[in-house]
Amino acid sequence: MQPSAPPYEERLTAPRSWWLISLLVGVSMALILLPFGTLPLLGGLVGGTAVAAVAASSYGSVRIRVVGGSLIAGDAKIPVSALGEAHILDAEEARAWRTFKADTRAFMLLRSYVPTALRVEITDPSDPTPYVYLSTREPERLVAALDAVRAA
Repeated sequence: MQPSAPPYEERLTAPRSWWLISLLVGVSMALILLPFGTLPLLGGLVGGTAVAAVAASSYGSVRIRVVGGSLIAGDAKIPVSALGEAHILDAEEARAWRTFKADTRAFMLLRSYVPTALRVEITDPSDPTPYVYLSTREPERLVAALDAVRAA
């Protein structure tokens, strides 16, 4: 039986300001529908807020996991055996790697509201992707989880 690696799971949730913006979208819809009466006004408030909240939630709820020997980041599933060295990026370095240092072939899970990131080299020669860029709030824990899976 294989010893289990420490599990890693992170959900990159939308910041609080996005929820406030969702409420303001609802208020805007209510004001647009104000000339049509009270019922359309309430419908616009509830409907506009709900649609904006669903949009914020769906974009802001991406997960990063290390499960079963694979790194799962959003829709991508990459075997840890295909990953090379991991580089922890502070806020300034992360900004550089998502702007002028970025490679267009790289897989990037970007969330601008997360200041830190992890850049992991891809070692598979048949894969044209040079590296994986992951916005993460806990890059040290992610590196530890990847190293634990490699060691197992």
